[in-house]
Amino acid sequence: MGASLGGMLRGRQRLRHHPLLPATKALRYVVQKGIRVALNLIKLSVGTSSVEDLVAWQGSARAKGPDGLPRHVTRMWPRRAEELLDGGSIYWVIQGLVQCRQRILRLDEVIGSDGIRRCAIVLEPEIIRTATARKRPFQGWRYLPPGDTPPDLSRSRESDDSLPPELSSALADIGVI
Repeated sequence: MGASLGGMLRGRQRLRHHPLLPATKALRYVVQKGIRVALNLIKLSVGTSSVEDLVAWQGSARAKGPDGLPRHVTRMWPRRAEELLDGGSIYWVIQGLVQCRQRILRLDEVIGSDGIRRCAIVLEPEIIRTATARKRPFQGWRYLPPGDTPPDLSRSRESDDSLPPELSSALADIGVI
């Protein structure tokens, strides 16, 4: 790896904010040079009001597959599955804020009672809290390039009580969190 490429890869911030190279082109450059960069998904967690609600839902039998691992079943199969399975995560948007992520373990085919093929995104049970980042509503899931992912919270901050969504949103608006 050359010095300039190493400098470009040191931090997500450099990759995302390089003035002459948009993030998508920078990532394509990195992939072309043979360096593996995991791709992530972002998804709204509908019906949950906190990370604790997501943990409770994923602990229920309805949210688990036959192997006991949490999964999210979606209608669309990711075309970039190989990149997702190379260390990618799903980032959960709760109450308009990205608040946590889970590592994607595998993609399973599921045939619904209606005979339609669906994709079960099988997730690692551990939920990792992230710095909050505001996200507008969207439908389904989206790809989230590595340069756009919020950083994980340090282990010492993971046990902090989560802020009410309104307060967290207001603090994110003014750039405090």
